[in-house]
Amino acid sequence: MRGLLGRFAADAAGVLPLTALWAHGSLALGDFVPGRSDLDLVALVAAPVTAAQRADLRRVHERLIGDEPLAAGLHCTYVVRGEQDDPARDHLTWAHQELFERPVSEVSRRELHQGGLCLLGPAPRAVIPAVTDAELAAYIRADLGDFWYPHTARPELWRQDIWVDLGMVTLARAGVTLREGRLITKRAALDVLDAMGAPAGVVADIRARRYGPAPLPAGRDWLARRGELARAFVRTGIDKTLGR
Repeated sequence: MRGLLGRFAADAAGVLPLTALWAHGSLALGDFVPGRSDLDLVALVAAPVTAAQRADLRRVHERLIGDEPLAAGLHCTYVVRGEQDDPARDHLTWAHQELFERPVSEVSRRELHQGGLCLLGPAPRAVIPAVTDAELAAYIRADLGDFWYPHTARPELWRQDIWVDLGMVTLARAGVTLREGRLITKRAALDVLDAMGAPAGVVADIRARRYGPAPLPAGRDWLARRGELARAFVRTGIDKTLGR
């Protein structure tokens, strides 16, 4: 990972006036699994990104993926210095092998403050404003109610690994943060799901794909059953978590 991060930092700095580079998420929290975890980065740049730089940046990411297998999971949000204070502001982001705009969420900001890895430049605490417990809780409640709950009404989504994994883990992590004010890893979230009485087969499925030996491809019947179990559990869990 050190080699991949070093090359990425050098290549990105060749395109943009890079002044800082930070890692958050699983790598910073000690839960990173090469080849299975995403590599979540935030870059601080000194000036707005031009159209030409945007095209060059796309080529940097695509070339890196072609040369480094683990680079497929590398996600980076590019924050222009001076625009970092507003959590709702969108920033240029490379994720899922495309460029688009999205904010640096309150959860990501708290991760940067609590355990962000400084790969280049000043530490994130010196640049990114702190997130209060109230702000963090408000974001989590809105994310559950406004994003996740409506998506539990779409059964077709829950046949995909990513919806099952993120939906279940997000629910568990949200509950802990709202109750205790702390962030937990995805590994810890699986233990929380067990304690919540989540469907054992679904939790075992997530745990095996993230931390166990490479699992065999799942059959269509199990994917459908797993999706329904996860969708129902997340939908009911959101109602309970939000006190509805």
